[in-house]
Amino acid sequence: MEALRAEVASLGQRLDETNSLLRRVLAEVATTPSTHAIFVDVGYVYAAAGRLIVGTEDRKAFLVDAEALIEAFIEEARTIFRDSRLLRVYWYDGARQRVPTVEQRQIAELPDVKVRLGNLNAHNQQKGVDSLIRGDLESLARHRAISDAVLISGDEDLVSVVEAAQNYGTRVHLWGVQADYGKNQADPLLWEVDSQRTFDRAFCLPHITRRAARVAAAGVTGGPGPAAGQVGDEGPVPSRDDVRFVGARVAAQWLATRGRDNVADLLPGYPMLPGTIDQELLVEAEGMLQHSLRGHGDLRRVLRDGFWEHLQQQL
Repeated sequence: MEALRAEVASLGQRLDETNSLLRRVLAEVATTPSTHAIFVDVGYVYAAAGRLIVGTEDRKAFLVDAEALIEAFIEEARTIFRDSRLLRVYWYDGARQRVPTVEQRQIAELPDVKVRLGNLNAHNQQKGVDSLIRGDLESLARHRAISDAVLISGDEDLVSVVEAAQNYGTRVHLWGVQADYGKNQADPLLWEVDSQRTFDRAFCLPHITRRAARVAAAGVTGGPGPAAGQVGDEGPVPSRDDVRFVGARVAAQWLATRGRDNVADLLPGYPMLPGTIDQELLVEAEGMLQHSLRGHGDLRRVLRDGFWEHLQQQL
């Protein structure tokens, strides 16, 4: 009998210890804030927003205020996940040979933003972005680093990682941009996620600017150009002075929007520009001039001269 009493007492003591440990665990869980992360497929967002706002998916036809757009996504998540903290925003984009552009480097310097780069092929198609999203989302879910994942994409290839994340206990919320017609997100992806949200034209409009709208601001003279959002050869070829002025204008805008430190990194390469930067300069200038500079090697050299002259004066 004494042995039985002792065994019951020991069992009761172990039960009290277990209950005490369970209470501590539950108390810790109750005070630990939830955590969410935002996964942005930039190719999808830019293409969908460009189609909705300016009628084209071609990035050359419009500009995106990426910093303001990221902040808008963060604020939207803040209103939905009120008792949750943001881990970070993952920004998935493409770049030639995965070498970041000046704009991508600027985005990478934003707080709470991680830029992930896939490759950009000769047809300006992103390669490897889906695998980056899958790797990050599944890893964070597996390690219980996030309780909620916001996925801004439309690719059916991401269904498998949504399922995997959910199996680890992470809720996955699919956000998208309103399609100008039909759908721009795969049905299997829409079916698999825990919730859906679509951003309309009013949400996107402040962050997308048609490049043609900047012609007047540039102060360039000349005849009327082609339809908005297009760059052709109609009208007179711009003068060397106009092209030099536009080169300086692009330099000034890059200093203002991309940061002096980022643009200053170009100086050691004078008089050459990295290929991706030279292409961005050309596209920006053609949008202002409303005239293609392809086939005008002399004017492209004048454009670079104007760009470098302004940078050297300012830096």
